[in-house]
Amino acid sequence: MTDDTKLRRRPRGRRDDGAATRQQILEVAGEVFATKGVDRATGKEIAERAGANSAAVNYYYGGIDQLYGEVLVEAHRRLVAYDVLAAVAKGDGRPEDKLRRLIGIVIAAVMSPDRASWPLRVLSREVLAPSAMFEMLRERELLPKKNLLIGLIGELLGLPADNPAVARCCISIMAPVLMLLIGDRTVVARMFPAIIEGEGAREAMAEHIARFALGGLGAIAASLPPPQ
Repeated sequence: MTDDTKLRRRPRGRRDDGAATRQQILEVAGEVFATKGVDRATGKEIAERAGANSAAVNYYYGGIDQLYGEVLVEAHRRLVAYDVLAAVAKGDGRPEDKLRRLIGIVIAAVMSPDRASWPLRVLSREVLAPSAMFEMLRERELLPKKNLLIGLIGELLGLPADNPAVARCCISIMAPVLMLLIGDRTVVARMFPAIIEGEGAREAMAEHIARFALGGLGAIAASLPPPQ
């Protein structure tokens, strides 16, 4: 009997065990991908470290590439969930206040003391060297969240979401966040120790980026031609 056959012939009533195994594989894979990258990771190693059958990665995820895609999606979801962002972006309040809150949520996650957690390390690797599974991450996590930001920036500028100026402003706001995401904490701390370490560092960084962003948006709005 093959390993795959053994997996497929689990007794009925074990769905909870299957879900637990699937989740355990995802957690272990996150650690392995964060440490080794997707190119040097193997399904066999991940399954063994998860205490699962050697064919488990194929059985539960259809192969290591698909598993890596699911890890990317889960990593971004854990960094900041869409529902959390949507509740702010679509809620009541001035757009300026909503943008400040969104920036605070994201900076709190990116500058988390738990910097060594695998979701942040996996995403850092993917940003620096996008893989073939980036499209899965883009479709399932990045685009929905980007659309929230674009809608909010468009509202602040009084422009439609597809206006190029809105996209440029989004990039300007996202750039420092990406720098904090991909920059190793120890390296950033050596360069700019005052902004990384110490009580209230995350709150101060979030407030600075929000003020900088709102100031830039105000300048861009002032430079736009009057509506026809």
